[in-house]
Amino acid sequence: MKCAQTYVELMHKYLDEEIATEEEKQLRKHLQECTSCHSHFQELKKALALVQSTTYIQAPLHFTANVMARLPKEKTTVTYGRWFKDHPMLVAAAVFVILMTGSVFSTWNSDTQLSVSKQSNLQVQGNTVIVPEGEVVEGDVFVRNGDLKIEGEVQGDVVVINGDKYLASAGKVTGNIEEIDQFFGWMWYNIKDFFSHLF
Repeated sequence: MKCAQTYVELMHKYLDEEIATEEEKQLRKHLQECTSCHSHFQELKKALALVQSTTYIQAPLHFTANVMARLPKEKTTVTYGRWFKDHPMLVAAAVFVILMTGSVFSTWNSDTQLSVSKQSNLQVQGNTVIVPEGEVVEGDVFVRNGDLKIEGEVQGDVVVINGDKYLASAGKVTGNIEEIDQFFGWMWYNIKDFFSHLF
């Protein structure tokens, strides 16, 4: 076909039913005069008819299921990789929990030194923290890796973490008393403490 490209464009417009009346007259006149364009136009019409007839073809029953069953199985690493990409917040939270648990656990195991809250009227004798008789300690008293003996008064909470014993002979405590001797109890106490300060 050696004719101008405009006639091919007119053929496509005609087949798409977007051709103007003047353009259609021009195309019909040219097709009567040019056998090459006429045969090309007939081929386009046949191709269009073939495409339109295939819309009625239906796939066999269970076609999709059969194709999916024949596909090779996905590798486990690919499955996990896709899950990680689909749930980035859960992955970040899991990594955070793992790292924090490891950090807290290593701190729990490595810290065996006696530590005490900072009230000036507390006495430390060896591994025992004493609230002397007649003394009033204001605020919470924390003792870690040691014993606590209360002979005076504590106006607040008392927390003994990983200690051997808590003794309150004649002493008085106005707040709560907690003895934490397990790792998970210590973690639970820290979580409660964090949220109580938060709210």
